[in-house]
Parts: sequence; C-alpha cells; structure tokens
Amino acid sequence: MKDLEKNTCRIALVQAEPVMFDKAASLDKALGLIKEAAAGGAELIVFPELFIPGYPVGMNFGFSVGKRTEAGREDWMKYYDASVVAGEEEFAALVQAARDAKAYISMGFSERDAVLGTLYNSNVIFEPDGSYKVHRKLKPTGSERVVWGDANKDYFPITETPWGPMGSLICWESYMPLARVALYNKGITIYISPNTNDNPEWQATIQHIAIEGKCYFINADMLIRKSSYPAGLNGQDEIDRLPDMVCRGGSCIIDPYGHYVTEPVWDEETIIYADLNMTLPAACKMEHDAAGHYARPDVLELIVHEI
Repeated sequence: MKDLEKNTCRIALVQAEPVMFDKAASLDKALGLIKEAAAGGAELIVFPELFIPGYPVGMNFGFSVGKRTEAGREDWMKYYDASVVAGEEEFAALVQAARDAKAYISMGFSERDAVLGTLYNSNVIFEPDGSYKVHRKLKPTGSERVVWGDANKDYFPITETPWGPMGSLICWESYMPLARVALYNKGITIYISPNTNDNPEWQATIQHIAIEGKCYFINADMLIRKSSYPAGLNGQDEIDRLPDMVCRGGSCIIDPYGHYVTEPVWDEETIIYADLNMTLPAACKMEHDAAGHYARPDVLELIVHEI
C-alpha cells in the first residue's frame, strides 16, 4: 500500500429519502444535503443506492413469467424518463457540487444508457477536481432484473483518495465473494455499499466483510415511505400492500476490526458524521491480509475480465 496522504477521513453518511420517480427533485435534495455535509466538514459524502430517482420497492412493472402489461410498461417508462444519463446535466450539477464542497461524493442512481434502451443500477464517485467514475451493478437481484440490465462495463473502478483506494459494490453484489476479492486485490481501504437492506442479517454481513477485507465498510441505506410513491402509477395496488415504512434505513460505519464506528440508525433521515482513522486498514493486515500474505495464489486464482 502507498503511504497515505491523510491519516483521517471526515465522512458524512447521508440517510435520506429520495423523491420517488422525480429526477429533478431528488437531485435538488441531494445538492442541499451535500451543502449541509460540507458545512459539517465532510471530505467524503456518501448517498444510498438509487437515490436518484428512488428505489421502486414492491413494484413489478406488469411482469410475470412470460407475460407483461401495457400498464406496467407505462410505469416503467416513467421510471426510465426519471433515470440519469451519465455526463448530462445532473452530472454537471454534481460535479460542481463536489468542486464546491472540496469533497468526494458517492451517489447511487438509475443510469439510462445514452444510446440504447437499457437502465443500469449504478453508483458514481465524484472527485473534488470534478472527475468521476461510474460502477454498474454486475447482477441485479431477483425482480430487479426486469428493470435494470447486467453491467456491461465499469465493473470494479477504483478511486484513488488521500486515504487509499476507494471502491463500491451495490447492495447484494456484496454477496458475490469473488466481486469482494476483486476489490480487495486493489487494496481498498474504504468499501462503499449503497444498498436497500434494512434486514438484521445484513448487519452480520457487513461486519464480516469489514473484517475480511480489513477496510472501512460504509453501509449507505435509505428511507422509503409508502406515502412517498407518486400518485397516478398503474401499480398502485402493489404499493397499497406495502408497509407504511417500506425501507427503515440502518446506515452505519464498520471499522476493519468489525466494530461499529457509528451504530445503525433506523426510521429517520439524518447525516451521520465520523472521523475515520485511516491507519487501521494497513495495521489490521498484520495478521490477516486476504489478498496478500493470507492468500494462496498457487492454489486459488481470481481472473477478472475488466471492461
């Protein structure tokens, strides 16, 4: 590992509710939260999965095995129109926000291909100089596959920071062991996980990954209320069956020992601040480095086809 430029990282972990199906309003909310986090001294600001334009939990968009409906297609088109093309005006606003904040910003968004008709569940990390890298989710989970496609590029981008390499895996990508190893092999010190996992089992998963990878695990979850879905969707009957609090959050930060730096926060919008001791990821590898001295490359080998 290269020597760190900075031994501490001031992070702001944003647990907030997106404005469902509304690209412009979700962006405006994000920009306001970025300003608030920057005023709190944040050097790294992290948002949840699909913050723009929200995660449509519980909707099936008219799909069943071998069938689909025109009503579902209309709802999907509303979500498609609210999705973001990388590099267009929403990105320009976030690039400027990163520059103004002098911070790294991690943002989950529904990405619309600039040429084709496919959506991707994506995460982007903006740097203070305005540059950025996009990661597309390798394998959408379950019924997510009817909304977003498999990543066809941008598999494991790494952002070099003053605190070491930083990368992300989205939600259940973290249940893909080889994907985790692909990040470990790049020496990540900060593992960002934008997700929608408010189940208690997930907390055990993220503690395990922090210990396994000897990295800080940033668990970025969101709030979603049933009342936040927009009126006029054809899938209203599906939405009506959801609980009032569709996603409860649970955002937190785990250190390389597997301990909570910040405890999970449930059922409220908040910005979670912490000062991370960035000497820990290297120090913790003294007895266990999953991609280094605790590996057996003569026995086990990972081949990654990067695009």
